[in-house]
Amino acid sequence: MKIPGFEYHRVGGVDGVQLNVAVGGVGAPVVLLHGFPQTHLMWRKVGPALADSHTVICPDLRGYGASDKPLDGYSKRTMAADIVAVVRELGHPSFALVGHDRGALVAFRAGLDHPEVVSHLMCLDVLPTLDMWDVMHGTSAAVGFHLYLMAQEPGLPEQMIAATSDEFFGHFLDVWTKDSAAIPADVRAAYLAASKGAVPSIVADYRASATVDVTHDQEDLAAGNKLLIPVTVIQQDWGAALGFDAAARWQAWSTDLDHRTTTAGHFMAEESPTEITTAIQTLLKR
Repeated sequence: MKIPGFEYHRVGGVDGVQLNVAVGGVGAPVVLLHGFPQTHLMWRKVGPALADSHTVICPDLRGYGASDKPLDGYSKRTMAADIVAVVRELGHPSFALVGHDRGALVAFRAGLDHPEVVSHLMCLDVLPTLDMWDVMHGTSAAVGFHLYLMAQEPGLPEQMIAATSDEFFGHFLDVWTKDSAAIPADVRAAYLAASKGAVPSIVADYRASATVDVTHDQEDLAAGNKLLIPVTVIQQDWGAALGFDAAARWQAWSTDLDHRTTTAGHFMAEESPTEITTAIQTLLKR
């Protein structure tokens, strides 16, 4: 499946990795990064709406969709470097960056590591990696069982997920969606097929978030590094559900933060595309 009206390219990231990238529209560039268990297709509603006034760039992250799936290299630092390299190859010296879920973690890292090229940042329905682990405790942590499963040493997680891939990935598409019609059958099938073909790399991405990504966040926190660009965060009200102050968590990382909650489900770009499109347009005016 493809986003209607977008052109598709194979563009080099770092270390020889090639990413599948959909590009549409004209104007200042906006990069949209997908989450789990999805591909760039999650932006099929938001992307065309933004393309009236912007060049919209929608990659499949390394390890996902039709992009290359190396055995390693899944730190968010490396995945962020992929995105910077791709956009540079497409001819843009700077860009606004929007990420959802896993893509939001890549976007967060890009904002910290590459402030000279990321002009605006939006993160959808995540906390920074270090904070995510910090707020997961007690029985409430059961909601994030997949984080703990994929944090284990290579072998068992990959075998377990591969044996039940449709059920495993389909579980998240079901329970994280408030409006099931937002992900129609053909899109759901595309997500499941892409995820089934990427089990080792998806697990490697999550495993990195229990290891090297935590180290990188700790180093930035200790150094006092913050996001110095306009940042918008839109989340479900996880703070109320799990007992933490989500806005305060993000405020510790940002000097210019607009934090808000949504009544949409986790897949908000598909469930509430007008809300997300409008929020992106508002961010870009800051």
